[in-house]
Amino acid sequence: MSRFTQVGAIVILLLLCSVFACQQQETREVTREQAQAMGDTWVQARNQAKLDMLDRIYHPDVVVHDCSVPGDIRGLDALKEYYANTHSAFTNPNFSLDQMFVDGDRIMWIWTFRAVSTDTFRTPLGNAPPTGKEVTFSGVAIDRLVDGKFAEEWVYFNVLDPLLQLGFGVVPPQAGDAK
Repeated sequence: MSRFTQVGAIVILLLLCSVFACQQQETREVTREQAQAMGDTWVQARNQAKLDMLDRIYHPDVVVHDCSVPGDIRGLDALKEYYANTHSAFTNPNFSLDQMFVDGDRIMWIWTFRAVSTDTFRTPLGNAPPTGKEVTFSGVAIDRLVDGKFAEEWVYFNVLDPLLQLGFGVVPPQAGDAK
């Protein structure tokens, strides 16, 4: 390989490295104190229906993978709309963050939700009418941070648990039902 080709290859390699380095978002470890402050903000925003507070802790392009919806929730505005459904469907929703685990750029929360069903709410199976019953259930959320904000979130809980508490039943398919 000629000296000119070697220099050209090195220049191209350096250019590619700088392009890809500039495209990567900063990821860094989060401290327990930072995680706790973010959790406190989330609880206050959710319990007081002050969803604009979420701007402080969520990336505008956040992607949320929530087991209670058929597809991903994409973007902070869509997440606020999803959360607003909870606030309209349940009286005085109360969220608590019961445990927190921090590892690098990830935070895992064990949370509990308590409220009374007072209006129609969306479920994976369609809209459910209000029942006037109280519901309490727990789940897990795992957040990945980018530039100090939640950029991706995974939410897991037993989706049937709140539905059964509210009085909904599960009807198995009958023999001969079309698939």
